[in-house]
Amino acid sequence: MNRTIHINRNLINFGIPLALLGTLILLIKSSFLNGNDTLNFAITADLLLIVPLVYFLLIRKSEIPNTTVIPVLIIGLLVGSFFLPQQSQTYLSIFKTWALPVIEISALIFVIIKVQGAIRKYKALKGSTPDFFNALINTCQEILPKRLVLPFATEVAVFYYGFINWKTREIRENEFTYHKKSGTPALFYAVILIIAIETVAIHFLLTQWSSVAAWILTALSIYTAIQVFGFAKSLSKRPISINKDSLTLRYGILNEVEIPLSDIDKVELSRKSLEKNELTRTLSPLEETESHNVIISLKEENELIGLYGMKKKFNLLGLHIDEPNEFKEKIENALQQCIL
Repeated sequence: MNRTIHINRNLINFGIPLALLGTLILLIKSSFLNGNDTLNFAITADLLLIVPLVYFLLIRKSEIPNTTVIPVLIIGLLVGSFFLPQQSQTYLSIFKTWALPVIEISALIFVIIKVQGAIRKYKALKGSTPDFFNALINTCQEILPKRLVLPFATEVAVFYYGFINWKTREIRENEFTYHKKSGTPALFYAVILIIAIETVAIHFLLTQWSSVAAWILTALSIYTAIQVFGFAKSLSKRPISINKDSLTLRYGILNEVEIPLSDIDKVELSRKSLEKNELTRTLSPLEETESHNVIISLKEENELIGLYGMKKKFNLLGLHIDEPNEFKEKIENALQQCIL
């Protein structure tokens, strides 16, 4: 019953603004618009102000974040740009020039303030170390639709770890690194070098056919290299940690899982090959490319949360730890304390 009410409410929340947009498109295509400056202004105001306002009034008391008004405004802007005749886009152009940049900057500042507030809350917790990625996810959950949270947070984290956070991460007693004695960072940087070399070569080849295609491919390659660089830098910023009641396993921003200590069956130091089945995973997304030296067996299935929120179930996990003996000793002590 509640689910039916929720679905019906969403139909109202999204259906009414869509109906208004459809009506405005029909009006734009009618002959009334030709040369009518007053009507041009009214339609532009409806697309950029009235429809977003109606949407806001519909969702303001629901679980839908108020910030989703901005995408609705952008949709109105796109509808106007696509359907309004060029000579009728005077007010639309004024909005693009003066109002849109202010909205974009304000949204960015809002996100930054929210993230900073979340990080301050983390710092206020006794004995905890703030994790930017977790703080960012918590913040995005307050201001974005659920499906956009992890993709958006991942994109922001790539730039944060790659170009903003260069400070060395202090490793606490309950934390363990996994990148210092692994060849993964070097592999990531090698991939960046290969991308750079191939991009230059392919760019000059494509230029002979289409300069636009050449620059599009170059831009995509640069963006890919930036992402790989951010992934590589995040490895040193997000260590594995043994908590009071759980084990938090991280592989930069690429993979993450929190396992209750009560769910751990055993931890063994081993480099043996893992049996290939649907519930056997490696913490590293590189899988066979990176060797493991620790194998964790679980009593219950758990989910490994990967890039952009992709999930994979497992009950056996292989991972690399820089100090495996110390890790095994501390995890076993934690398991004993959990039993007591």
